[in-house]
Amino acid sequence: MKQILHIFIPFVVGIGTLALSSCKPKYKTPETSAGEMNTSRFVMIGGSHTAGYMDDALYYDGQQYSIANMLSMQLQKVGAGAFYQPYMPVNSVGVSASGMSRFKLGYKTDCLGVTSLSPVRLAPSGDVSALGTNVYASGQPFGNFGIPGMTVTAVNVASYGSANPFFGRMSSSSGTSVLADATASDPTCFALFLGIEDMLPYVQSGAKNGSMTSTATFSAAYEQIVLSLTSNGAKGVVSLIPDITEMPYFTTIPYNGLNLTPDKVTALNNIYNPIGISFQEGPNGFMIEDPGAGAFNVRHMVAGELVLLSTPLDSVKCNSMGSVFPFRNEFVLTLDELTVIRNQIAEYNAVITTIAQNYNLALAKPNELVDKLQTGIVYNGVTLSAKFVSGGAFSLDGIHFNPRGNAIIANEFIRALNTKYNAKIPAVNAINYPSITFP
Repeated sequence: MKQILHIFIPFVVGIGTLALSSCKPKYKTPETSAGEMNTSRFVMIGGSHTAGYMDDALYYDGQQYSIANMLSMQLQKVGAGAFYQPYMPVNSVGVSASGMSRFKLGYKTDCLGVTSLSPVRLAPSGDVSALGTNVYASGQPFGNFGIPGMTVTAVNVASYGSANPFFGRMSSSSGTSVLADATASDPTCFALFLGIEDMLPYVQSGAKNGSMTSTATFSAAYEQIVLSLTSNGAKGVVSLIPDITEMPYFTTIPYNGLNLTPDKVTALNNIYNPIGISFQEGPNGFMIEDPGAGAFNVRHMVAGELVLLSTPLDSVKCNSMGSVFPFRNEFVLTLDELTVIRNQIAEYNAVITTIAQNYNLALAKPNELVDKLQTGIVYNGVTLSAKFVSGGAFSLDGIHFNPRGNAIIANEFIRALNTKYNAKIPAVNAINYPSITFP
């Protein structure tokens, strides 16, 4: 028996070796194709989300990870040419729309003496001087026309650089428009991610300052842009607008974050019971000013209403803001205000959908992705959500995406292009991009 085994075992090993040598995996390079598109000259027009603005500033690293740049890199795999961006200086602290430096995650001590991680400014002020330095080069026409603060109506405004230094620093001349510069290179394909800035200042102010672009004005301006871009036969993708009230800037602080101990309940009831308002131990809706809330114009917040991240939390913790002193309108969005905002988003998206159909363009739907981020998605084994800092998709300003978030948004554009034009543009691997950097 031993003799048989000695003969059998080498025989089996030999067969196994033969089998393994004949079954080596053969890797096939994924097929890529531009489909029905000519991708040789690509431009993207949009606002701050397109520019690579994140952590409340425009800065070099953020621009490298812009949606436009990620999309261009994937298009280069199917024939697109070089793509140029109006980069900020490499070591710049960045600059926000209000002249501040970018956020980083650092340690901050609150009014109670508690130290915790929080967004803090990288420097006392932003790199405003960079906005005064024009970086246009005639031999390297820009492909990323993401301009922080640019509304749909501003895209075709002559001399727009004088009103918006984020365009002034990259414009070909003082009298030009964004649309004129974007079409100067005769683009063969394009992407539009416009409309967020048409409402963001209003929404971010608690529906207090300014107004949103009217639907009729939005429609006329958007169609003018598309007409100009498609006049030479270029193909492209337009994008629906996400519900910006689902972003962490608006969802991080709970409406009922007024947690009260028994002694605080007694003190507040002594103040408010005479006007019919009461409190209980544990979570309570914050108190807000509301002109429609009866004779005293104050009330509790209710479920579905939002507290903005601009709320001074030290004043809440130590100076009775949101309780003895109700939140002013600028720090909250009420149900009525949210209805107006969301109806306006729906009207904008209806306009964009119609234009996409009329001009036979691809339609990206990042709004659906942002909806899913509310409960979380799993991407290549990694969970991403809209939670502030820990969710992994948004930057430290709570409105703009971080690099990983930009990657999954870029994939929505790629998916739309592939579907519409029978293309095989490879997706961005979002896990290859950073999220929030912890100290």
